Amino acid sequence: MSQRAVVIGGGVVGAASAYYLNKSGWDVTIVEQKGFGSGAAHGNCGYVCPSHILPLPQPGVMSKTLKAMVSPNSPFSIKPRFDLALWSWLLQFARHCNEKDMLATGVTLQRMLNSSKALYEELFANEPIDAEWQESGILYPFRHEAGMEHFAENDKFLREHFNHGADRYDGDEVVKLEPALKSGLAGGWHFPGDAHLRPDKLMSSWKTLMESRGVSILEWHQFQGFSNGKSTKATRAVTSKGDIEADAFVVATGAWTPLLNQHLGCKVPIQPGKGYSMTMARPKLCPKMPLIFEEHRVAVTPWPSGYRLGSIMEFAGYDETINPKRIEMLRAGASHYLHEPTAEPVVEQWYGWRPMTPDSLPIIDRSPALENVFIAAGHNMIGVSMATATGKLITELLNGTPTHIPVEPMSVKRF
Repeated sequence: MSQRAVVIGGGVVGAASAYYLNKSGWDVTIVEQKGFGSGAAHGNCGYVCPSHILPLPQPGVMSKTLKAMVSPNSPFSIKPRFDLALWSWLLQFARHCNEKDMLATGVTLQRMLNSSKALYEELFANEPIDAEWQESGILYPFRHEAGMEHFAENDKFLREHFNHGADRYDGDEVVKLEPALKSGLAGGWHFPGDAHLRPDKLMSSWKTLMESRGVSILEWHQFQGFSNGKSTKATRAVTSKGDIEADAFVVATGAWTPLLNQHLGCKVPIQPGKGYSMTMARPKLCPKMPLIFEEHRVAVTPWPSGYRLGSIMEFAGYDETINPKRIEMLRAGASHYLHEPTAEPVVEQWYGWRPMTPDSLPIIDRSPALENVFIAAGHNMIGVSMATATGKLITELLNGTPTHIPVEPMSVKRF
């Protein structure tokens, strides 16, 4: 008889965990409080980016963060409020803004990102999943020479410390690479090893595949805690529609995870970083590859079936409103670079909460309170990029086999 696992959370990390557990022989049930794939997995830009090695906390970043707090038009903003969890998070973030921590975090991020990219390639080669997977890299165009040179310093750093770099295109050479760009830019940097997919299609296709293999997906089930009696092991997941027995449990609840601290027996320092996107038809002159306009903090993703602008980072708590000014910032930012920055019809305007940890590393660890409950959360802005590696790691931990990536740096005990 196979062992039973309950995965709490139907986002991309929960889906990957369920997939690999099922593949290794576990009987898996996914419990999702809303619709499967309806959270941050739905409207993000879908990057699978081994280039995103460096964490958010870096030397000098804290001063920019403080400026953003008082700038209403900044793509990065913090809503001033009395919130002890937020201020504790910011203090921890500040402590990681040094080169030593940045390098140490980068080592783990690079392992996670490289593993995930390889696992995605394997997934799409061997499974009937349609997610519009493309390996065209990611291009960073710049309007100003100062931006090009600042990126050159980052490129040199990545090459020296991580053996990973980008290809440089000066002036209108970048337009030859990507004709959707306007002429007159300072240039751009291209990471050819990056890829992208359409996340909503990934989730719907993954759902169909897993259900065909016996994974039970319970939507609109609110998780309410664990039942364990006086044992150090959980026996049931308590939900709004009844209890579910299992041998092991995986908490993959993203930005919601801190609300479960009392059930996990620890304080999970995750803040919801609100991001926005708008999805529309493809422009007539559509980019061939994803673009990140770093000077304006706007990201672009083209797919065969559509086109998306995304970005923004708002620390505003669990705010459920869409700020039209933020949506307009996406349009305005892209207009500096593209001949056709938007198109009609606009299919969706969306927001989602990124699960932000103060050191940019996810939490992949056993609960301190319940030995058969595992946490897989806090993937920051690159949850899609790290999902498959996380799913494989969770499966290795539940199976008691050696992990293909050291998990110690991602322990909840580091906080």
